[in-house]
Amino acid sequence: MLNMKVRIEIDTKTFVRFWLVVIGFGLAGMAIYSAKSALILLGISLFLALALNRPVSALAKLLPGKSRLGGTALAYVMLVTLLGCVAWFAVPPIVQQSAKFVESVPGLVDQAGSQWHGINELIDKNGWRPQVDATLNNLKQQASSWAASAGTNLISSVGSLASFLGSLFLVLVLSFLMLLEGPTWMKRLWGLYNDQSKMENHQKLAGQMYNVVTGYVSGQLTVSGIDAVLSGVVVFCLSLAFPAIDSNLAMLTVMVTFILTLIPMFGATLAGLLIALLLSFNNVTAGIIYAAYFIIYQQIENNFIAPSIQSKKLELSALMVLSSVTIGLYVGGLLGSLIAIPAAGVVKVLLENYLEQAKKNRLESKKSLNKLVKKIKNED
Repeated sequence: MLNMKVRIEIDTKTFVRFWLVVIGFGLAGMAIYSAKSALILLGISLFLALALNRPVSALAKLLPGKSRLGGTALAYVMLVTLLGCVAWFAVPPIVQQSAKFVESVPGLVDQAGSQWHGINELIDKNGWRPQVDATLNNLKQQASSWAASAGTNLISSVGSLASFLGSLFLVLVLSFLMLLEGPTWMKRLWGLYNDQSKMENHQKLAGQMYNVVTGYVSGQLTVSGIDAVLSGVVVFCLSLAFPAIDSNLAMLTVMVTFILTLIPMFGATLAGLLIALLLSFNNVTAGIIYAAYFIIYQQIENNFIAPSIQSKKLELSALMVLSSVTIGLYVGGLLGSLIAIPAAGVVKVLLENYLEQAKKNRLESKKSLNKLVKKIKNED
């Protein structure tokens, strides 16, 4: 047998370069991870700027001098006013219903215990009454304590209110600056191109991505608006039919339904269950009626309203939608889930463009090769 020894010599400079590249990628990954929160805020700001760009452009055209600053400022005044209206109309009913729920929890426990006649007979027969009474009393105390602190626990789980308001303010400022300076930066970017055909291709690609985002946002806002208004009308009619239901719940229903239905996949279901449960605390029959309405309306919306309004479909499969929403939810929380689907649509546009360009390059290479072969044969 022949013993073969292979000696591989690696230049010191190559070795150092390799480890420098590895260390550089590691440091870049650590930097990105450390700046994850800031990058999420930037991404949300960019998404909001893209969503508001068309209204801002339309307002700017109507103003004297077609002022971009005036259009952006006017759009932001409308946005802040809308957020203020949400807080003004939604917060008081939430506080009122929370207090009402706290007061009604012990009564609900007593009512449930008095209606379970079969279970009560079984308890008395086996001599479990003292233990069951002690458990029910403890349950009422714990339920009241939990209900009283539910709002505090919810706020603490997502961070302090001051931190949320600070992040919201930062997002609004960043989006404002993006809307104001965006056209200037885009002109500078397109001015860097020397290849006219490549610039036109990239402009077309950017337009497609922009249409995906704005088309999805406008369609989703319209669908959520219709759902919210109809749900509010139903709750208002229920308040007229059942005196136990406060008419203020109609406005709360509009706000909650509009916000939650913006969440893809499960947002509408969550809104329907929440409103039905809230109505049930006031009147069980009203809660059942609303639940029946919600089920019927969801079938109509999913099969007729949403497909008609979402004319610019993203053409994403159910697996891709669910996967993108899950990733967005875990990476960016609730706001991440809101932008997950249009982000997936943008990735789809980029991937399709890449595959189209790769196919075109292969065909051109094949044509060039065929021409070269024909040329060689002709020379022979």
